[in-house]
Amino acid sequence: MSNQTFIIVGASLTGAKAAEALREEGFDGRIVLIGDESERPYERPPLSKDYLRGESEREKIYVHPSGFYEEHDIELRSGTPVQSVDTAGSAVMLAGDQRLDYDRLLLATGAEPRRLELPGDGLDGVHYLRAVEDSDRLRQRLDQGGRLVVVGAGWIGAEVAASARQRGLEVTVIEPASLPLERALGVELGAIYRDIHVDQGVEMLLDTGVEAFEGQGSVDAVRTEDGRRVECDFAVVGIGVAPRTQLAEAAGIECENGITVDEHLQTSVRGVFAAGDVANARHPFYGERIRVEHWANANNQGPVAAANMLGRATPYERIPYFFSDQYDVGMEYSGHATGGDEVVFRGDPASREFVAFWLADGRVLAGMNVNVWDVNEHVQELIRSRLPVDAAALTDLDTPLDSLVGEPAPES
Repeated sequence: MSNQTFIIVGASLTGAKAAEALREEGFDGRIVLIGDESERPYERPPLSKDYLRGESEREKIYVHPSGFYEEHDIELRSGTPVQSVDTAGSAVMLAGDQRLDYDRLLLATGAEPRRLELPGDGLDGVHYLRAVEDSDRLRQRLDQGGRLVVVGAGWIGAEVAASARQRGLEVTVIEPASLPLERALGVELGAIYRDIHVDQGVEMLLDTGVEAFEGQGSVDAVRTEDGRRVECDFAVVGIGVAPRTQLAEAAGIECENGITVDEHLQTSVRGVFAAGDVANARHPFYGERIRVEHWANANNQGPVAAANMLGRATPYERIPYFFSDQYDVGMEYSGHATGGDEVVFRGDPASREFVAFWLADGRVLAGMNVNVWDVNEHVQELIRSRLPVDAAALTDLDTPLDSLVGEPAPES
């Protein structure tokens, strides 16, 4: 394979792990890792947590040490936007009509923040958080203290709110839904996270959206749809992200809620793969397409994409997993549940040490352990078994979780 060229578009966690895996798997051809950011690949979770709070230094966010790419003969082209992809000619086009031919291509283009288009949205002090430079600006702003308005109570909004409160700022969260994280976790868990933030002194303005940002040059207030005016020194908008599918769409690659790929992470074009936040992948366990926007998926899909680029048919079948830390409350979530599923608790939610399970027809679809550790493996085993579980035993602290795990049901 020494005469082959594998190109990875997206110098992200996914792209970096794919490049690493290619070398580990013995690929000795040319690897080109292209990213439009000036930084070498880094991990995003710290950007709303410890890095944002100034508790960890920049070097800790990077996927690999600075010399890794040169040592492994990986051509890292940072600060290099890709202009287009020519799938018919198997080439990637860069600025200045520079053409790079490929034998295999991986698109790891990630996602970008959804933007609010409202009066005052261009004022100084209205921030979004996705890149490390965004976190750097916010980190400096937190150092100054003051009043922060967070628009959106999803994961980014909730984590930024928690980090700001931990730094001593006054924080107001504005969220159109009735509860924070309601879309991701449902009513029961959303109420728990609402109370966690309220107990820490966050003002939660729920069931209302933002009508405008106000100020002369820089934001000094946010006006809500129900007529309130919330004064602030700056604002952070966290209303979700959209997959970056522009390159794929322009190249004629099938896209729907991301770049659609099969269980081997191959797109509708043979030899072109996609992984990470941008990939809407058919999941063998669930029998449907799932797009996951979290660290574990980005970290784990990269090596699987690499294996498939090498022709080693390897399905991506990990159970979705993510984590979050807010104040002194840490959690891990595994599975894929819907809003209408039954929720039962193992432990007392009021103590903020518990495991929540989402059930359908007595089967565990998902589980979330909150300040309870070393149980996630058992949660995933319960999900994979597809077997009905006695809810009373599931919620009984004296019944070991591993005793409830049976043999996995046959694949449907």
